[in-house]
Amino acid sequence: MVGRQGSADLPQRKGIVRMAHVEFLDETMRDGQQSLWGLRMQAGMALPVSPLIDKTGFKIIDLTGGGMLDVLTRYCKENYWEGLDLLVESMPNTPVRAGLRANANVTFGITPKALMDLWVRRLCAHGVRSFWIYDVLLGTDNMLRLAKVAKEANAQVAGAIMFALSPVHTDQYFVDKAKILAADPNVDSILLYDTAGVLERERLKTLVPALKKIANGKPIEMHSNNLLGMSAKAYLDAIEFGVSVIHTASRPMANGPSVPSTEIMAKNVLLKGHTHNLDESLFKPVADHFEAVGKAAGFLVNQYAEYDVFSIEHQIPGGMMGTFKAQLAMHKMMDRLGDVLDEVAAVRRELGYPGMATPFSQLVGIQAVLNVVTGKRYGTIPDEVIQYAAGFYGETVAPVDANVLDQIMSAPRAKEVLANPPQEPTLEDLKKEYGTEDLDELIYRATVPQADLDNMRAAGPIKRTYPLLSTPELEQVRKLMQLTDTACIELRTEELKVSLRQ
Repeated sequence: MVGRQGSADLPQRKGIVRMAHVEFLDETMRDGQQSLWGLRMQAGMALPVSPLIDKTGFKIIDLTGGGMLDVLTRYCKENYWEGLDLLVESMPNTPVRAGLRANANVTFGITPKALMDLWVRRLCAHGVRSFWIYDVLLGTDNMLRLAKVAKEANAQVAGAIMFALSPVHTDQYFVDKAKILAADPNVDSILLYDTAGVLERERLKTLVPALKKIANGKPIEMHSNNLLGMSAKAYLDAIEFGVSVIHTASRPMANGPSVPSTEIMAKNVLLKGHTHNLDESLFKPVADHFEAVGKAAGFLVNQYAEYDVFSIEHQIPGGMMGTFKAQLAMHKMMDRLGDVLDEVAAVRRELGYPGMATPFSQLVGIQAVLNVVTGKRYGTIPDEVIQYAAGFYGETVAPVDANVLDQIMSAPRAKEVLANPPQEPTLEDLKKEYGTEDLDELIYRATVPQADLDNMRAAGPIKRTYPLLSTPELEQVRKLMQLTDTACIELRTEELKVSLRQ
């Protein structure tokens, strides 16, 4: 089977053999908007075209994660559960996926197991039918517990192998962890997840076949954030070695810190002699919509990245670079950005090479900024770094540097932090603590300050469309409305609805 639109016109090059059927997982509304829009995609920004994404032929649509509940509620004043329901209902043909960090829900800290299990069950109740579950330290016990909870609702589960470059992140290290995941009947696929976009052909050539060998026939997925501009090529190499599912996003929401575009990968897959199921005629209306919304909202669209060798040293996720710049600007130290990046690489090495994904990319990054801004390395140590060094997040990949560990454990806050390890209340305990039997409300109260919940509810119901107020064409329409004394006008196309009011 080939792409439904346009693929028949592609030249059949001499020597090309159709080798694999490639399935696509859409990341437009999850990793795309997380990487480029800072999780601020409100439901109305996607609802006009989510039915088109649903009809495109994706294997799965990745839609949500814990961080979105926090950001949408606190900063966008939008009810997360209502928005999720609207989006899920708009896409009845394709399984919707949620991401789970195995030991935390919304915060960078550690979430009680009972609350994590409830989070999975409530997502299932709201229509989520696929999960990708990860632990940057690859603590498989928590991952498999959540996989079992998801399976109770017949959801599919991808067990994520969070790739990182370091002397300890060898092929054997990843294979040993993947073997545990693949052997579990509640795990349906293995997801090779490259947050820094550093996987190249030479490493894929050894790692992917090794993963495939122990996967018990389960599919291998790949996700690669295109920070170095190498991920589209890496996908093609990975397909050659056994990956059958790739993660992409609509072009305006792709590339840079996001994943490669669906448009280029659909083309590349066919040119390499592979096949796919995507309806390419739906690419443009979806892309046009997100480009218009992104520009109107002042968000990033249409990104690209240059190859920067130093990125391989610090492996900072793209979304963190803006945070670094903001922190340094606050201290009038923008000229020290290079020093911060050097310090990130050093701190990561000293902390035992944690993978640079949430929460450890933030922990390493914040510690590096503090070291540079204060002028004293490990003079100020956040509680989360103490918790990490003490093993609260799980066993570190490599031992923390002995001298640094001494500094951390002698920090002023260390004694109090160590005396208060994470608690494990039961669900009944949580209901009593937060004073509610409503399970969605329980998750809200346990993770978001009450003042932010009150502000969200005071903002009123969810808006099902996003006003594209910044386009010149709509400004002309508004002027005509004023001249004709028209109070409201609604513009409709097949893919987009915009309401304007004076």
